[in-house]
Amino acid sequence: MKRILAILVAAALPFGAAAADNKPGKSRAAKPAAVVAAVDKNGDPILQSSGVLVLDDKGNTLYAKNADAPAPIASITKLMTAMVVLDAKLPLEEVLQITGEDIDLIKNTRSRLPIGAHFRRDDLLRLALMASDNRAASALGRNYPGGILAFVDAMNAKAKLLGLNATHYVDSSGLAPGSVASAHDLGKLVAEAARYDLIREYTTTGAVTVTLPDSKRPMSFVNTNALVRSGEWQIGLSKTGYINESGKCLVMQAMIANQPIVIVMLDSWGRLTRIGDAMRIKKWLEKNPSKLVSSPLPNG
Repeated sequence: MKRILAILVAAALPFGAAAADNKPGKSRAAKPAAVVAAVDKNGDPILQSSGVLVLDDKGNTLYAKNADAPAPIASITKLMTAMVVLDAKLPLEEVLQITGEDIDLIKNTRSRLPIGAHFRRDDLLRLALMASDNRAASALGRNYPGGILAFVDAMNAKAKLLGLNATHYVDSSGLAPGSVASAHDLGKLVAEAARYDLIREYTTTGAVTVTLPDSKRPMSFVNTNALVRSGEWQIGLSKTGYINESGKCLVMQAMIANQPIVIVMLDSWGRLTRIGDAMRIKKWLEKNPSKLVSSPLPNG
């Protein structure tokens, strides 16, 4: 009999979970934290991420920094992976097996999904989006009609359809640095991904507990975005990413000053830089609500 996982959403934050974005093999040394002013002479926030985009609910640009430059996006890729799976209307209850083909040979990232274990497609989708598990994302792409090559073609076709002209995908997990996009494209991607109920739900799930058959001890997974886990933000969609070439990345749709705001941050170095930049953006908009009704700014 195939082994099928039972996944229960945890009511409280469990401990001891491993996140796929946290330790992808060799990593560049983090840039030392610098003491900087909160805002510049124009009153705009001073952010440490290399690429930033902040959009209002109408798609107007509130803040932009290197927003048109393509860059590796790591596990932000998994948002497109999820959309392609859901667009194909593949049965979410179908049981898929994790195989040796799903082992990460690019960055040697860890995964707690055992080779040979069976999961529902829905379970893999949840773990890919919430815990950023790379084996889950690999299995989703591999089990697409036509296999992983057809899946990547579908990802790129979807990007073209959405007008993501600086975006290109080469895998379903984002481990390959050839999966790239601009912050401007990712702003559009987040807005599109937010149209999918399951993507919103799974990317904002704080934690899940996974019980394998014949296992006496359940495995706990947590959301890779600490802001989701904190419960202090109203977040409608979230995804983190990290490989050496991309730096730490974060995209979110969140309520700020009572309005839905899209935030994209690429190449944030340092353990807490992307979180710190998100907090600076939030405080900036809360202190300057007029920014939310101003004319759109050019991308930069």
